[in-house]
Amino acid sequence: MANSPPDLQAAEIGEAVSRRRNFAIISHPDAGKTTLTEKLLLYGGAIQQAGAVKARGEQRRVTSDWMEIEKQRGISITSTVLQFDYQGNTINLLDTPGHQDFSEDTYRTLAAADNAVMLEDAAKGLEPQTRKLFEVCRMRQIPIFTFINKMDRPGREPLELLDEIEKELDLVPWAVNWPIGSGENFRGVIDRRSRQVTLFERAERGRQASEQQLSADDPALRELVEHDLLDTALEELELLEGAGAELDLELVHAGELTPVFFGSAMTNFGVRPFLDAFLELAQKPIARQSIDGLIDPLRPEFSGFVFKLQANMDTRHRDRVAFVRVCSGKFEKDMTVQHARSGRAIRLSRPQKLFGQDRMVVDEAYPGDVIGLNNPGMFAIGDTLYIGQKVEYEGIPCFSPEIFAWLRNPNPSAFKNFRKGVNELREEGAVQILYDTDQSKRDPILAAVGQLQLEVVQHRLENEYGVPTRLEPLGFAVARWVSGGWSELEKVGRIFNCKTVRDAWDRPVLLFKNNWNLNQLNEDHPDLELASVAPVVSGSEPISL
Repeated sequence: MANSPPDLQAAEIGEAVSRRRNFAIISHPDAGKTTLTEKLLLYGGAIQQAGAVKARGEQRRVTSDWMEIEKQRGISITSTVLQFDYQGNTINLLDTPGHQDFSEDTYRTLAAADNAVMLEDAAKGLEPQTRKLFEVCRMRQIPIFTFINKMDRPGREPLELLDEIEKELDLVPWAVNWPIGSGENFRGVIDRRSRQVTLFERAERGRQASEQQLSADDPALRELVEHDLLDTALEELELLEGAGAELDLELVHAGELTPVFFGSAMTNFGVRPFLDAFLELAQKPIARQSIDGLIDPLRPEFSGFVFKLQANMDTRHRDRVAFVRVCSGKFEKDMTVQHARSGRAIRLSRPQKLFGQDRMVVDEAYPGDVIGLNNPGMFAIGDTLYIGQKVEYEGIPCFSPEIFAWLRNPNPSAFKNFRKGVNELREEGAVQILYDTDQSKRDPILAAVGQLQLEVVQHRLENEYGVPTRLEPLGFAVARWVSGGWSELEKVGRIFNCKTVRDAWDRPVLLFKNNWNLNQLNEDHPDLELASVAPVVSGSEPISL
């Protein structure tokens, strides 16, 4: 492509961008996120049979949950990328952890998403983790599509669920389709725009549901669906039309209006209609914010940023992979790029297309795609790679942890593996690592949002690095970064009721037992600026254990 005429380059990139859709799925645990992911892959032809989270007999394990601990516990604890083609389009699905203890991994993944699918349980409606992730989407102005799941089970009234979204999230819902019945009486959905009815029949577990389509005005419909169910659905649709809201794509892409879909991922009801409408309504790859302004995806030179690092995706080779979101231009295998933070030139010789744990060498990629790069310890989360005039995308901040514990290695002879494991898990953001200011205390402090993060680190150190460890909890619950660095902290002199530690970038962090102690310090030293979000790092290397 480097030798192609500029007009041909622009046309090629423009055509590729128009065919790409990129989205992350956000939800509360147990809303059915992993199951929906599998069914989207099924309808996209990426897999032949979908697995359920709790495998039965010969049933397949899910594609997106590939870590051993994910399989054991039946939960998603790490983000994965799943790329597949559907109706001539390339879809990059960013599957995120549902468990709240891994919300920081989700925050980082949302930085690479152009759209988000908010998954709700029809019986429970909005739940705490969904609300929290919604706020991150709103902060980033990410368009949100809502899929109300588990319609084949007893649940709340659809109109009530829409009203909750509007009142509690200040987000205008627009039902793209409407359910006919619910629970055991869930028969199908009516497309609001075309008035086409899609009736479903239960399929063999893990297979595509059989569908029958006909017009809402077709007399044959009343022979297939109970009259009371159909009449109720049509009456509710009339109520929605009377409300006067319109499906405005500008409002959708601004994150102010959410298209809503009803279905059941487990039984495959409504998944294909959702996927078809999503392709039509979703935002294509957009311009991304750099420190010097917006970078258009049609910029001819390649640029992208690292939003995730993962160690040991292939445990046999102890590999480390950097997940890169392509933002502009065309990526090509063997191209040499500039690493913005270090200023080094790097040749990318083995780029990979990611599909859960499975990978294959990829020759090219375009804006909206996610590629995997071999990471020999060179990349950090938030790093920018580019060709041509320097580009540096806004970094991805670290959020304030709430649980802290010393990580002890009881076997000194295993220190080499212990150090390697801690450094690699720190790089990928599994937890934040803090260090005592007393250099003689070499053991790291794990800092996490939730207890399960600490358990996962211990599990992975033992299973991936052969190092059993011991945790010693520290009695702190609040962390704040000192905005002005060590010089500002020294001006204050001795401070009480907190512990001073340093993070992986040698920045001062204050740990407090509670918010009362934090407020007391703020009153005693009002000029000392503290931050609950770590500043973005540029141009330096992290310290290691």
